[in-house]
Amino acid sequence: MPSQHSFTLNTIGIIHSCYKEKFGIPRQPGLVTEATARLELIPPYNRLDTLDGLDGFSHIWIQFIFHGCINESWKAKIRPPRLGGKAKMGVFATRATHRPNPIGLSAVKIGRIYQEGQRIFIDLYGADLLDGTPVLDIKPYLPYADSISNAKGGFAPAAAEAQKRPVVFSEEAKAQCERYENLHNKKITTLIKQIIEQDPRPSYLSTQIDREHGIQLWDLNIKWCARNDHFEVLRIEHE
Repeated sequence: MPSQHSFTLNTIGIIHSCYKEKFGIPRQPGLVTEATARLELIPPYNRLDTLDGLDGFSHIWIQFIFHGCINESWKAKIRPPRLGGKAKMGVFATRATHRPNPIGLSAVKIGRIYQEGQRIFIDLYGADLLDGTPVLDIKPYLPYADSISNAKGGFAPAAAEAQKRPVVFSEEAKAQCERYENLHNKKITTLIKQIIEQDPRPSYLSTQIDREHGIQLWDLNIKWCARNDHFEVLRIEHE
């Protein structure tokens, strides 16, 4: 019987993200294209020469720690949100956060690579990463090897477009978003819409209507609820 081993891994970077809490983070990368983040390399890896050549790639793989779940026990069987929380799958057949080793993997689009003082950053787009996420490694995404055209998707064979409901904004929320966009030059309206149309509610709340929810983005708390045939953004509160 093979012996068990433990390994010590070094954190190479930290994520600075618009997502300040787990609720509201999309369940896969790339679904919310307006979600922005920065990956900051930390010493001794905060050197631009570690990134030489990366600007020739459009996407990277990020290996990271689910630090928001690190004190929670792993589960052998998971109820994937894609199945409405009604069926269980083995943990290794899902991308659930409650794993024997809390390691995540995301493919994200990269933008500018730059230095501010002694700090090195990579801009990220469409990331599904919680603010403060520890990064273990990054690798370039290789289209010829990483994209498999005839791959099977199991219980999630395609994007869940049919499950999306329209998102409408109250007059108050519209005005608040417009003011925020003018002040900060961030497309907060599109970001909110992309997040909420994915329906981030846990499965046990998916049939409830008119219940108020909150999603924290940057210094904002987005208040919204589900209606019979749409989602409504009620107002925007500053933290």
